[in-house]
Amino acid sequence: MTTLEEIRKPVEAELEAYQRLFDQALGHNDPFMHQALGYIRRRKGKMMRPILVMLSAKEAGTAGQATLMSALTLELLHTASLVHDDVVDESGERRGQRSVNAVYDNKVAVLLGDYLLASSLHAASETGHLRIVDIIAQLGRQLAEGEIFQLTNTQSNLLSEDNYFHIISHKTAALFRACTQLGYLSATAETDESTLENHTRLGEIIGLMFQIRDDIFDYYDDADIGKPRANDMAEGKLTLPALYALNTAGDEAMKALALRVRQHQASPDEIGRLIAFTKDCGGIAYAEEKMQSLRSEALGIIGTFRHAEVRTALRQYVDFVIERNT
Repeated sequence: MTTLEEIRKPVEAELEAYQRLFDQALGHNDPFMHQALGYIRRRKGKMMRPILVMLSAKEAGTAGQATLMSALTLELLHTASLVHDDVVDESGERRGQRSVNAVYDNKVAVLLGDYLLASSLHAASETGHLRIVDIIAQLGRQLAEGEIFQLTNTQSNLLSEDNYFHIISHKTAALFRACTQLGYLSATAETDESTLENHTRLGEIIGLMFQIRDDIFDYYDDADIGKPRANDMAEGKLTLPALYALNTAGDEAMKALALRVRQHQASPDEIGRLIAFTKDCGGIAYAEEKMQSLRSEALGIIGTFRHAEVRTALRQYVDFVIERNT
């Protein structure tokens, strides 16, 4: 399997510069703020979004200061949304580490999220591109809309695949879509709308694949994939594999159980039954096929790019997204 170290080689220097900016943004003169922001800074991710910003910029031109600030504004906004989401979901843990609201409290977590959001908007303004500022503002709206729609969807009796894609297109896919948009816009002096459209669609596809893979993790033991099993169902969420199985099998008893899951009325044993049913009815295979279809479309777009090193890295990036196990 391709490693992230291979993928990031074309933009290694830019990513190091970005990391310094991110660390600076999460520092503070006030001791308490410095401690709280430092706790957030310790949650090191894979830098998937900054890598995509830099690769998109390198395809368009040069990843300069505007690109670095674009990557920073996106990651600060994403981090703010995670802090707020943990409060909304009353979550005590994120990726194996206690959440900010669990370490401090909800009031501090909300205010820290607000601080990060304001910092994100400031970073957007530092790019000097009004269109980038607008994309970030629109992204903030989309993330909030996606979260609200997801909350209301758990109260619905509809087992809709369309609703599922509506949610993830406003959340994960929106973030990755902004990565490729901002990477392109920050690195070119003259915007070609057709080229921008290609970058935009590529980011969206990557985000869709990323979320589908993340959702598949929920159907396997945490020892295998590093994520608690049935975490989504415990929160009342029915994702693509289960929706496919429920809509194709025609099992009314399982549909009734699925609605109990949404209403937080199902026991762990019942959730286990729904997971087994999903696997037996081809839900995982269907989600895998959906990712492969999206992969083909992504590779078609990447094939039109002019920068050979970037094409190779982006192909590896796409494969990493759908092959990863965490």
